[in-house]
Amino acid sequence: MAAGELALYYFDEVGFNLTPEVPYAWQEVGKTIRIPSSSSKRINVLGFCNKEQDFHATTVLGSVNRAIVLACFDQFCLTIRKKTTVIIDNASIHTSRIFKEKLPEWKEKGLSIKFLPTYSPELNLIEIVWRFIKYSWLPLTAYLSFKHLKDELQKVLDGIGAKYRITFA
Repeated sequence: MAAGELALYYFDEVGFNLTPEVPYAWQEVGKTIRIPSSSSKRINVLGFCNKEQDFHATTVLGSVNRAIVLACFDQFCLTIRKKTTVIIDNASIHTSRIFKEKLPEWKEKGLSIKFLPTYSPELNLIEIVWRFIKYSWLPLTAYLSFKHLKDELQKVLDGIGAKYRITFA
C-alpha cells in the first residue's frame, strides 16, 4: 500500500469523576494544597485518535455497554474516507460475540480492527491522550462540581488537535 492510502486510529474508553487525578504536586514549605474531592456520577469518554490528532469522541454519563460501543464504531464508519484500521485492546466488550459479528459489516465500509497483544496498553496511543487530559489539560477547577467537570472536560475534548496537541515521537 502506498503512503497515505490507509488511515490508522487508536480507540479506547476512559472515565472521569470528581475524584481528581493528581499524581503529585509541589507546594511551599508549611503550606498545604487542598483539592476538592467527592463522589459523583462518571463521565465516560469513548475516543478514536490518530497520530495527527484527528480526534472523535463520544461522552456518556454512566455505564458504557456493548450497544454504546457498537454505535460509536458505526458512527465512526460514517466519517472515514479511505481504508481505515483501528487499534483496540482486548477488553471484554471488544472481544464479545456481538462486537466480532460486526467486523465483516465494518470491513465492507472500509474499517478493519486490529487487537493489541494482551496487557499492552502502552501500545495504544490514545492512552497518552487520556493521560494528558487527566494530568495536564484538565484544570484543577474542573473538580469544583460535576457541572464544572463536564464543562471543562468538553472544552478539552473539543480542543484536541488544535489547542491541545501531543508530539508523538
